[in-house]
Amino acid sequence: MKKTYQITDTGRQELEKELEELKGRRGEIAEKIAEARDYGDLSENAEYDSAREEQGVVETRIAEIEEILLNAEQITAPSTGKIHLGSVVTLDAGDGSQKVYTVVGPVEADPLEGKISDESPLGAALIDKVVGDEVSITTPKGEIAYRITSVD
Repeated sequence: MKKTYQITDTGRQELEKELEELKGRRGEIAEKIAEARDYGDLSENAEYDSAREEQGVVETRIAEIEEILLNAEQITAPSTGKIHLGSVVTLDAGDGSQKVYTVVGPVEADPLEGKISDESPLGAALIDKVVGDEVSITTPKGEIAYRITSVD
């Protein structure tokens, strides 16, 4: 069965940009490999091993991105007021601090950029909630409660 990846339009654009950059590195890596071959014995050639390893990492990521883009389903948040994939949510932690997150699929998740997966504890707790609802999640530091202040 084919796996479908749910991504936002922004996520698709970011993946396409990363794919373009990775494909652009292929020539540079091929040059490194050719240069390292010129050093002689490949069995003890650290530069050759490093270049081949880099090539493997890049090719694996290219294949992964191509698979995601080929099987991507673009998500848009319906305007029901409920939190769904693609929703931008503002949370109040109760101490006066506000946090803004975009709920995305696992492919796009990047908590440092404010993008949380719908499969994460917080993301799963937010799905189908509305402004004014409270959500509570258990973390290693204990229970944390948030109040939803806005959904876009």
